[in-house]
Amino acid sequence: MANTGWDEFEIGAMLRTFDGAIEDIAGTRQEDRNYSPNSSFTASVADWRIEKPIFNKDYCIDCQFCWIYCPDVSIISRDKKMIGVDMDHCKGCGICVEVCPTNPKSLLMFPELADEETEIASWPTKEEKEK
Repeated sequence: MANTGWDEFEIGAMLRTFDGAIEDIAGTRQEDRNYSPNSSFTASVADWRIEKPIFNKDYCIDCQFCWIYCPDVSIISRDKKMIGVDMDHCKGCGICVEVCPTNPKSLLMFPELADEETEIASWPTKEEKEK
């Protein structure tokens, strides 16, 4: 498929993320995948965001929920360990934050211009649950 602008696709067109057959997509690193030219992975979409997830590794239990549920494959994971968020492709949907089971969460949403170090320094503390 030739590079086509977003407004040139036929209504109902299906855009494939990858070119060719995919044998082990979960076991293939993002940079080694054969992305289609029409995939959002080939272009930064970060300017869509008004909020971004910030990752605090001190609370992460490497459950991989964020990686599993991210609709844009923006969670960077290596050897079943959460490394961070690919901010070039994250659209700021917040699903990663919603599925994070830790207390406090290891991912929280902040305004796009928030400073990561400042936000991590003021991270919430553990909430005590009522019995």
